[in-house]
Amino acid sequence: MICLGIESTAHTFGVGIVNDKGKVLANRKHTLETETGGIHPIKAAQAHILYYDKLVNEALSDAKLTLKDIDLISFSQGPGLGQCLRVGAVAARSLSKALNIPLVGVNHCVAHIEIGKQQTGLKDPITLYTSGANTQIIAYAGGKYRVFGETLDIGVGNFLDNVGRYMGLGFPGGPKIEKFASKGKNYIEMPYPIKGMDFSFSGLQNKARQLVEMEPKEDLCYSIQETVFAMLTEATERAVAHIGKDEVLLTGGVAANKRLTAMLKQMCKDRGIKFAVCPFSLAGDNGAMIAWQGIVEHSAGKRQNILDTEIDVRWRTDQVEVNWII
Repeated sequence: MICLGIESTAHTFGVGIVNDKGKVLANRKHTLETETGGIHPIKAAQAHILYYDKLVNEALSDAKLTLKDIDLISFSQGPGLGQCLRVGAVAARSLSKALNIPLVGVNHCVAHIEIGKQQTGLKDPITLYTSGANTQIIAYAGGKYRVFGETLDIGVGNFLDNVGRYMGLGFPGGPKIEKFASKGKNYIEMPYPIKGMDFSFSGLQNKARQLVEMEPKEDLCYSIQETVFAMLTEATERAVAHIGKDEVLLTGGVAANKRLTAMLKQMCKDRGIKFAVCPFSLAGDNGAMIAWQGIVEHSAGKRQNILDTEIDVRWRTDQVEVNWII
């Protein structure tokens, strides 16, 4: 079976093609970037419309396939920005109807976990999922992916983007903050808001905004990273102790950050458990993870008609019935 997956939850429109062995045949995407400000949902949706046809054709070319070779269409049904999700949903429905092949809408967050497991070989990990709008500590229990800890306000990716905007670094801000942080040497005292396995970033964000004009960018970025990633590592370690699993998976766009990876790797080494990071090309938002999730769920018996594919902008990870894990 070959699935074409469409990702369109936020600023990235992705088209991936994956077979039922988990081989990624193609993974094309376009990410809307700006010099100032953050994601404007309407502008992002407009960009998705403009790049849709180009990315589908490029993905098919990369895979050396035609549309007639595709057996299944999948798409991000939620959560995400409504305007952006609708573009992907309409594109997926159109392809499914035109080709007369099945259509599967999948949960974006769960897709991050499953592609991470498939790529790393981890079987039953605690997942630290770090993206723009979502930051959650997730593990499988009782037929669902349960959220054992999460942000109480904004996602870590949005936090980094917001701080980057205050500094005039453009969007996305995370990679640029990481570069400045690598040159920082002096730690600046920052708030450390963590409660059990939950955490929040808005207070830290406000503090960073106050310090933008007062401290060197290098030291401020260094201090922000050390603080926020220490919080995530502490919460993940607490989940490991609480749940008793022996694997940790890091995924989501912020998984590309080397400092976060290093902290988690050291924590897992100290505890004698396995640690793995989803490969960079598949850790951020992309179509291949949606294609793989489509295969996983279709193979487990999921079937949908058009009326079942309405988007859900608030579709939580722990609302998904996980019937593919036995």
